[in-house]
Amino acid sequence: MQFAPLLALGLLFGLAAPATAQTATGEWTHAFNMQADPKYPADYTHFDYVNVDAPKTGMVRLGDQGGFDTFNPILPKGEPAGGLGLVYETLLTPSMDEVNSYYGLIAQSLKIADDYGAVSFRVDPAAKWQDGEPVTAEDVVWSFETAIALNPNQAQYYKNVTSAEVTAPGEVTFSFDQTGNRELPLILGQLMVLPQHWWEGTDASGKQRDIGQSTLEAPMGSGPYQLASFDAGRTITYQRDPDYWGINHPTRIGTNNFDKYEYEYFLDTTVQFEAFKGDQFDWWIEAQARRWATGFDFPAVADGRVIKELFPQDYADNGLMVGFIPNMRHDKFKDERVRRALNYAFNFEELSDTLFFGQYKRIDSYFYGLPFASSGLPQGEELEILTALKDQVPASVFTEPYVNPVAGDSGKLRENLRQALTLFNEAGYTLEGTQLVDAQGNPFTFEILLNGPTLEPVAANLVANLALIGVQVSLRSVDSPQYINRLRGHDYDVIYSGWVQSFSLGNEQRYYFGSGSVDEEGSQNYAGIADPAIDALIDQIIVADDRDTQVAASMALDRVLLHHHYMVPGYTLRELRVAHWDRFSHPEPLPEFSSGFPTIWWYDEAKAAKTGGAR
Repeated sequence: MQFAPLLALGLLFGLAAPATAQTATGEWTHAFNMQADPKYPADYTHFDYVNVDAPKTGMVRLGDQGGFDTFNPILPKGEPAGGLGLVYETLLTPSMDEVNSYYGLIAQSLKIADDYGAVSFRVDPAAKWQDGEPVTAEDVVWSFETAIALNPNQAQYYKNVTSAEVTAPGEVTFSFDQTGNRELPLILGQLMVLPQHWWEGTDASGKQRDIGQSTLEAPMGSGPYQLASFDAGRTITYQRDPDYWGINHPTRIGTNNFDKYEYEYFLDTTVQFEAFKGDQFDWWIEAQARRWATGFDFPAVADGRVIKELFPQDYADNGLMVGFIPNMRHDKFKDERVRRALNYAFNFEELSDTLFFGQYKRIDSYFYGLPFASSGLPQGEELEILTALKDQVPASVFTEPYVNPVAGDSGKLRENLRQALTLFNEAGYTLEGTQLVDAQGNPFTFEILLNGPTLEPVAANLVANLALIGVQVSLRSVDSPQYINRLRGHDYDVIYSGWVQSFSLGNEQRYYFGSGSVDEEGSQNYAGIADPAIDALIDQIIVADDRDTQVAASMALDRVLLHHHYMVPGYTLRELRVAHWDRFSHPEPLPEFSSGFPTIWWYDEAKAAKTGGAR
C-alpha cells in the first residue's frame, strides 16, 4: 500500500510470522485489515486514542511551501491546494493505533469475494454532500472512472480493476483481472469520492464545470470543512461545516476539533521560518539538522511559548528510501557502473560530523525501518524466489551483502574515489587532464535538480568529490512549481527524492519501480526503471498467498534494487522534529502510529492566553 511517514521491529507487530487472522471474505464487514482482525468491533463508538470531550473551537494555522493553482484534486498537473482532504472523503479511513486497519466512512461496510477477485461497498445512507444531496454508489463509480481516465498514476495504481458497477441500490462492486490480491480491497477503500452532480453542473455564473480542467472555484465535498476564502497561490481558509453529516460517526468523534484551518504559502524556506518565529503560523516541521541544533534560540523558545518536540509515532509504521536518483532515461546513467561510482563519491560521514550534528543514519534499504529490509545474504524462501530469477538479477545478490561505501577521513575518501574512477574507466570513460571523457572526447557532466536551496550543502558534497575525478556537476535549485513540473515530466539528470513505504506493500511498487510506469508522465518511477525481474518480484508481492511469502518477495525486491545501484542512498532521522506555538493540547497517550496533529489535537484557550494568541 502507500504513502505515510517510518520505525519497525517486525516481530513486535507479529509481521514476521503468518497472519493468524484477517478480514473475513464472503460477508459484509465494517472494517478491513490484511493481516489481523481489526481492533474495533462493529459496534465501536469511537477510537480509543481520541478525547471525546475535546473542545470545538479556535484556529490552527499551517505553513506550506510553493503555492497552489487548483482545487481539482485528481488532475496530474498543476498544484492542488493544501487541505482538500478536509473537504473530500474516502470510502474507508484508517485508525492511528493499528497497522493498516481501515474502517467504513462513506462506505458503511464492504464485502470481499472469497478469491479476492472483487470487492463490494455499501454507501452509508447518512452520507451527504455539503449541498444536502446524498452520496450515491453512482458517485463512487463516476469518481473511480474519472480518476483513472484523467490521471495516469491512478490508472497505474488501479490497473488490475476491470470494472466498477452499481450492483444494487447504494452498492458498488469493483471486479479484478486477478485473484489473490489482498491489497486491492484496501486501496479501493482509499478512493476519494467526488460529487458527480456538482462537477457535471454549472457554477454561479452559469458556466459548465469540467472535471478535466483546473479550477479555483470553491470545491464542494462531503467532508467536515468547507472552503471559506482564499488568495490564489498564497492563503486558504477552511471553516467547519455545521451541517456535516458525519459529526457523530465513530471515526470522527474526537477529531476535527478546530473551527478553522488556515494555510499560508511561502516560496522561500528561510522566509517561512522567520514567519513561524514571528507567530504567523503555528506548526513547524524541521527538515534541517543545523537549524534544529542552532536555530531555535529566539525568545519564544526561551520563555516556553514555542515548544520543540520529537514524535517517533509518525515513523512507527513506515519505511523510507531517499537519496540522489540518476535518471536512466538519459543514456549516461544506463550503465550500472556509472551509477555505482556516484555512491563512492558521497561522503556521508563528513556531512554527519559537519552538517548533520550526528542526528541522521545512512539508509541502506528501499524499505528502511520496515521488516522487509534485506540484510546479509538471501536465505530460505527469499533465496528460492531469487534463484528462480537467477539469470535476470545481478549475480552479486547471492554473494555480497549490500553496504554503502564508508568515508569520513581523507584516506578513506581517496580510496573510494579510486574505486569510483575505476568503475568509470570500466564503463568507457577516461581521465584526460582534469576532465572525465567518453571515447569520443565528450566530458561526463550532469545537473542535480533541487526543490529549493535546503539540500544544496548536501549536494555540494557530492559535487566537490566528483570534481576530484573529473566529473563536472552543476546544481540547480528551483521553486516548487517548477520543480514539480520538471519532476512530472521526468525532465532532470539527477534529483534528490525517494519513496515512503508502508507495512502493506503492493500495487504502488509498480509506479515506483515497474516497467509500465517508466513512460507515464507524473509517475514516481523517478529512476526510469524497466526491468522484467523487478516486475516479476512486484507481481509476487501483490499476489502472495501469505505474509511470509510477501515478506520474502519484498526482501528480494529490495536486494535487487540495491544491487542495481539505481540511486545514491541518503539519510534519515526516524523521529519527526516539530516546533509549535504552545496553544494546543492532545490526548495522552498519543496513538502508536501517528502524532495525530492536527486531526485529534484541539485549541487550548488557557495555553493560548499565556502564549498571546487566544482566538
